[in-house]
Amino acid sequence: MLKKIALLAAGITLICSYSHGQLVSSDPGQDIQLNTITTAVPFLLIAPDSRSGGIGDAGVALSADASSVHWNPAKMAFANNDFEVQLSYSPWLRALVNDMNLAYLSGYTKLGKKQAIGGAIRYFSLGEITFTDEVGTKIRSFKPSEFSLDVAFSQQLSERFSGGIGARFVNSNLTGSTTVQGAESKPGRSVAVDVSIFYTNDDIELFDKDAIWNVGVNVSNIGAKMSYTATAERDFIPTNLRLGSALTWKLDEFNWITLTADANKLLVPTPPEYHRDDETLIASGMDPDVGVATGMIHSFYDAPGNVIYVDDDNPETVDAYSVESGSVLREELREINLGGGLEYWYDQQFAFRAGYFYEHYTKGHRQFITLGAGLKYNAFAIDLSYLISTTQQNPLANTLRFTLRLEINKSKLAKSEG
Repeated sequence: MLKKIALLAAGITLICSYSHGQLVSSDPGQDIQLNTITTAVPFLLIAPDSRSGGIGDAGVALSADASSVHWNPAKMAFANNDFEVQLSYSPWLRALVNDMNLAYLSGYTKLGKKQAIGGAIRYFSLGEITFTDEVGTKIRSFKPSEFSLDVAFSQQLSERFSGGIGARFVNSNLTGSTTVQGAESKPGRSVAVDVSIFYTNDDIELFDKDAIWNVGVNVSNIGAKMSYTATAERDFIPTNLRLGSALTWKLDEFNWITLTADANKLLVPTPPEYHRDDETLIASGMDPDVGVATGMIHSFYDAPGNVIYVDDDNPETVDAYSVESGSVLREELREINLGGGLEYWYDQQFAFRAGYFYEHYTKGHRQFITLGAGLKYNAFAIDLSYLISTTQQNPLANTLRFTLRLEINKSKLAKSEG
C-alpha cells in the first residue's frame, strides 16, 4: 500500500497515469502499447523557473542565469553577472486544490573570470492527504512534501568551452512514517550528481548581423535508488540526458531574438513487456532490476517494442508471440521528448517568450504551448509564464508562474557610481 501511495504521488506529478501494456490505436488497424516510464521523485524534472517555463521547458543552452544549477551548471562560468539569485513559485493542480506548489530558490556567484559556484533549494508541497485503513477508518492526516538541496561548480576549459558538476541531496516524505499493515514507512532519500558541458561562440554572423551560438549537454540525477520502506523494492530516481542548442540573433542594438530547442531522454530502464499468461516471464525488453550504471546503459536499447500474440485454435501456437519489426527502435525514439521556442528582448528590459513541448502519447502524452514575459529594471527582474495544454489536463494548465531575480554586475555598478 505504501508503494502505491508513492507511485500515486509520482503519477500526479508527471501526469503519467497510463497503464503499462494498455493498447490504443493511432492509425486504423494498428495497436500500440502504452509504456510510460515512471521513477521516484519526478519533481526533480519539473522546470523550476518562469524563463524556461515560457520557452517550452527548454534551458540547457540558454545564456546563464540563476536557474543554471538545474538546467546546466557548466553555463555559470560564462555568466555575464557577478552574482545572481532568484526565487520561483509554481502553483500545482490549482484547478483542483489550492495547497500544492513548487518553490525554487537558486543562485550563483562568480569566483573570478573563469569559475563560478551555485546552489539551489527546491521544495514541492503535495498538500494535505488523509490515510485510512482497509475499511476506511481515518488513521491520520499528513502533508507530504519533497525537497532537494543542490550545490554546483563550473569551470571554463577554454575561451568557448566549460564544464560543470553538481551534487544533490533528495528527501521525499510522502507518508510521514505511517505504519500500514505492519509495515513502517520512511522518507525516501538519495544523493545524486550532475555532469555537464557548455559551448558558446559569439564570433559568428547571421545575415550580416552578430549572433551567439550555444550548445549544452547535461546528465542530471545520477544517483542511488530510493525506497519508502525497508522491505520495498528500490526505485530509480529520474536520471536524465538533456542536450540542446540556442542561437541568439542581434538584430540591432535594441532587438535580440533567441531560438532554442532541447531534447530529453530518461536514462532509466524501460518497463519490459511481460507474457500475458505469466507475469514473471519477460516477452520482450530487458529485466529492469539492475544497478544504476547498468540501467543507464540499457536505457538506450531496452524498449520492448510492440508484442504481437498468435491467437488461434491450435494449442501449439496459442501462446506464440513476436515483436513487430522496427517497433523497438520506434519506441526508443518515442522516449525522447522535445521542447523549445523563442525569446525576444527589447533593450534588455522587456522580454516576450513562446514555446512548445512534445512528448509521445505512449510515453506520457505531455504536449503544451507556453507563453511568457519578462521585465527588468536595474538589478531587479520578474519573469512570468503561462501554460496551455493541448492534450490532457496538465497540473500547470491556465496557471501563472513567476520568478523574481536579483542581478549584480560589479563592472556596471562601478560605471554607474562613477
